[in-house]
Amino acid sequence: MAQLHVLDDLGLSITGLASKYPSHSITTASLERIGARHYPDSPLTKKLLALNDSSGILSRPSVHDPDDQLINQDRAPSISEVHQRFLERGVPLAIEAAQSAITEAQTSPSYITHMVSVTCTDSANPGYDHYVGRGLGVPNSVEKVLLHGVGCSGGLAALRMAANLALGHARRGKPARVLVVALEVNSTLVRSEMDSMSQLGELRIGLALFSDGAGALVLSNSIDESTRPVYSLLGWQHRIIPDTEDDLGFNVDPLGKDENILAHPNCARKLNEMLGWKVVLSRRIPELTKSALQPMFSSLLENTPCFSSQHASACDFDWAIHPGGAAVLASIQEALAIPGDEMRASYDTYREHGNSSSAAIFTVLDRLRSKERIDDTQNGKRKVYTVACAFGPGVAVEMCMLKRSDSHSEL
Repeated sequence: MAQLHVLDDLGLSITGLASKYPSHSITTASLERIGARHYPDSPLTKKLLALNDSSGILSRPSVHDPDDQLINQDRAPSISEVHQRFLERGVPLAIEAAQSAITEAQTSPSYITHMVSVTCTDSANPGYDHYVGRGLGVPNSVEKVLLHGVGCSGGLAALRMAANLALGHARRGKPARVLVVALEVNSTLVRSEMDSMSQLGELRIGLALFSDGAGALVLSNSIDESTRPVYSLLGWQHRIIPDTEDDLGFNVDPLGKDENILAHPNCARKLNEMLGWKVVLSRRIPELTKSALQPMFSSLLENTPCFSSQHASACDFDWAIHPGGAAVLASIQEALAIPGDEMRASYDTYREHGNSSSAAIFTVLDRLRSKERIDDTQNGKRKVYTVACAFGPGVAVEMCMLKRSDSHSEL
């Protein structure tokens, strides 16, 4: 059963929005160099390189260059090494994105009341949000929530959580400035995925899709707010597609699935040597996402009272779709029966940055507000409403309705 949250006026607004990417990039040539150094040539390797060439992705940002020592050891990085690199090179990206969002929101870290953060490429206690908050200088009293297990849907799941926190403060008559942060460092796992290809004979298509990046936004509940919003948040919806737990995932998994690892005499060392997270991505994903989208959109539209007959179909909206892959984007476009221009920001993000998991949706939303979005079917006026949607493990679907502010919707 879907959970729907819509009111006439929630008073929720995104006042700052930013995304940041590292300077290096994963390319076919860099994968070929890493593979030639550490693995025998094989038909699977050739297939992977061909998949990279045909993916339609021009650049996949990475915190590493292909000669980085960490990914050129005689083994894949351990989980402890993956975590350390996440902190060293990922957290500064998140701080940079967060500071940009805070600056646009015309506020300061001292006014942040909550932090909602998300990642699927790190797991530690304290979570990375502790270090982001410390780097920004937010007050020690900031209420923090760190989401895990939500994968590529994490950016919108974090926004949904932020909205509920902001509404709770509004109920108490208190201002809320919620900082939402998403950070992913996928590239450190390139060797563990290549190990799976070499030793288990599995084609790991994540090696042709995923990238590193960070995104952030500031959500306000409008109490004592003077900054003009980038978007107003009108409503949101969350749904689980039944019986799809094995279709999409990102799991800690030792190479070879050693079922007796907990009984090993050196269990602690063995667990430390586990080689990171492994992507689970079934061939059913494009069809599953396609079938789930239209019913969710219809439900969200029907329960948003501000819409008139001029906003009755998918073509009347801009769409911010998580760039999960070329096949996923194409299936969604087909399901919605919309021209590619309505999803241009998603296609552009996919082509220029690949799939940076939970952080990618921030880039899509940023592109939508920063580019000229002209709708030829509505007398040359820019579209006011945007539907954002992302998919994650479960399979979970997150969807929300956004409205551009006047400054971003007028010609």
